[in-house]
Amino acid sequence: MYSFKNENIDDMNTVQKTMNPKIALKEFFGFDGFKGNQEIIINSVLNREDCFVIMPTGAGKSLCYQLPALMMEGTAIIISPLIALMKNQVDSIRGFGENDNVAHFLNSSLSKTEINKVKEDMQQKNTKLLYIAPETLKKEETIEFMKSLEISFVAIDEAHCISEWGHDFRPEYRRIKEMVKAINDVPMIALTATATPKVQSDIQKNLGMLDAKVYKSSFNRTNLYYDVRPKGSKEKVFKDIITIIKAKPEKSGIIYCLSRKRVEEIAEMLNLNGIKALPYHAGLDAKTRVKNQDAFLMEDCHVIVATIAFGMGIDKPDVRFVMHFDVPKSLEGYYQETGRGGRDGMEGDCVLFYNPSDIEKLEKFMKDKPVAEREIGTLLLDETSSFAESSQCRRRILLNYFGESFDEENCNQMCDNCRHPKPKMDVSEDVVNALKAIKSINSEMSFTHIVNYIIGKKIDSIKDHAHDKLPMFGIGKEKNKVFWKGVIRICLLNNYIYKNIEKYGLLSVSKLGDEAIKNPKKFEMAMDTEYEFVSDDDFENAVLESIADEILMRELKDVRKKISKQVGLPPYVIFGDPSLDDMATRYPITMEELEKIHGVGKNKALKYGQAFVDHIANYVKIHNIDRPSDVVVKTSGEKSKKKITIILNIDKKMGLEDIARSNAMSYEELMEELEQMVSNGTSLDLRYCIDEIIEEEYQEEIFAYFRGQEEDDLNLAVKDFDNDFSYEELQLMRLQFISDMAN
Repeated sequence: MYSFKNENIDDMNTVQKTMNPKIALKEFFGFDGFKGNQEIIINSVLNREDCFVIMPTGAGKSLCYQLPALMMEGTAIIISPLIALMKNQVDSIRGFGENDNVAHFLNSSLSKTEINKVKEDMQQKNTKLLYIAPETLKKEETIEFMKSLEISFVAIDEAHCISEWGHDFRPEYRRIKEMVKAINDVPMIALTATATPKVQSDIQKNLGMLDAKVYKSSFNRTNLYYDVRPKGSKEKVFKDIITIIKAKPEKSGIIYCLSRKRVEEIAEMLNLNGIKALPYHAGLDAKTRVKNQDAFLMEDCHVIVATIAFGMGIDKPDVRFVMHFDVPKSLEGYYQETGRGGRDGMEGDCVLFYNPSDIEKLEKFMKDKPVAEREIGTLLLDETSSFAESSQCRRRILLNYFGESFDEENCNQMCDNCRHPKPKMDVSEDVVNALKAIKSINSEMSFTHIVNYIIGKKIDSIKDHAHDKLPMFGIGKEKNKVFWKGVIRICLLNNYIYKNIEKYGLLSVSKLGDEAIKNPKKFEMAMDTEYEFVSDDDFENAVLESIADEILMRELKDVRKKISKQVGLPPYVIFGDPSLDDMATRYPITMEELEKIHGVGKNKALKYGQAFVDHIANYVKIHNIDRPSDVVVKTSGEKSKKKITIILNIDKKMGLEDIARSNAMSYEELMEELEQMVSNGTSLDLRYCIDEIIEEEYQEEIFAYFRGQEEDDLNLAVKDFDNDFSYEELQLMRLQFISDMAN
């Protein structure tokens, strides 16, 4: 939103008295000129014409109704689905003028007293813009009140909400035309930042705006960089998120998730890793949402983590990155959410973490919906997965989806596929074969059906149509499904194939496609990406495989052995193998970095770490190693809470069986947790338990035994003591031994 404030403006009269938009723009907003189609749209509204505006996020569509509202007699009604956006816009407009009553919002967040104040200002003709939710507008009392006012025009913001094909369908939006007619059949301006040809048609039909002036700007956001990455395990994606954010210190960003639970988890994880973040979702009370939004706008926090379904509605110009932790439900949703990045025209990185399992999960959510809704949802998800998996220019795919042609040469390497291109192969003949195969079917069929037909897969839908009997069935069986998906996407991008949206995206060959069969062109294609399918269970439990430097690992074991002889302790007490493995993976060369290594901590680093740090620093220098900019992901949750509870219970000298029971753990699970804690540098005093089961003289004997062992093997210890002590007793003794010696 515009930030200029003209201190010389005393009231709205200066703006209202002039009907010259350029003068009004300068006097109220302080700008010398309009951007893109703004001026022609504003003149159209001033001439009381119905307008349909399709303009990308950040191109200034709000000004198209704000300036005319200030210039015209009466109050403009702005219908908006987002309460957060209303407050943000009203605050911004008020910032330009002398009086707060120039703009108001009316929705469920207001008290009765506040509602009466809004109505009073409107009756006194002080209010030029009223932002209202459709749910509030449809109330009979609201409509009756509006009838008593002079309404200049009605603006429908986020107009895509009208269409079932839009990414944020709201049933209340379907009734807007009848609501407006009930008040007064005033001019309307519908605005959206995303609209495919199908959604555009839907909006115009529903609002009765088939004769409206249509103003469509290019959807190309040249400053946004589009990047799709494999999601992988939870550890991997969390590390990726932290690495991206820490590379942009104190820059603002948004992370979108599908569930409230994930929003809370990621916000907490970021804060634990030194990144100021706040959650934002419908489950938070209104006061907390407003507080978190304001903290983001005022830069008291740098990252907002939000649910996609609820929507952000935050009009902040300097958002430097937008991440999608979960796959969006449609390309329209993705485009609008990424569009919140770089609205000031400067850098904006858009990172989508993709896992095919997320698509499957969203499809399952739709299984109980009506058939038509399910068909629409499935097609929208297919478009999203095609965007993620394709090796083609991301910008070209996005713009093609919105009915706009784009030459990928103009991408200027502002997407991962153009910046890091894969090797290409000639597919000119394959394009022709794909087109011939589609024509041979002689009817419109789905993308998946066509791919299965070309590779010769005899699934039920193929046999039901007897397509396995056609001569071109299996024409491309020597190549796989991924290859043919890429070829068909090339045909779609070049408009050789027509996609019938009215029939849920069924495909047929277009006139351009017929011409391409007769006069083939040369096409090259890189193979599309096959992403790892990570199930929910795998995602929660998977950890990264070790990629340790084997040579360094051997050398670190020698360093450990040398220190163990110097201090008279077994090597495993100095640092366990998992710690050395982590060092050989991430090459810590300072004590601060060493403290973050698995199983080290501050105390152990101070006691034994310097020799390891010195050795690794020398190794890195000699071998000219480019160290990974990796991070240790600190997480909180049930495990961390349990750890604190266990330590407090031990401090209270509670029995181990009782501690396990009170934390809903088995004794074995408790011991595993205690071993993890001790190996990570936590000091524990378990003597009160040991004294009850082992006499003091034997304790010294067992400690002496552990001190002389090079290998950490409890089963061997039980055998060496001729079964005089049980595995559990020696396990407890070893815990205390490591805690005393190492921590």
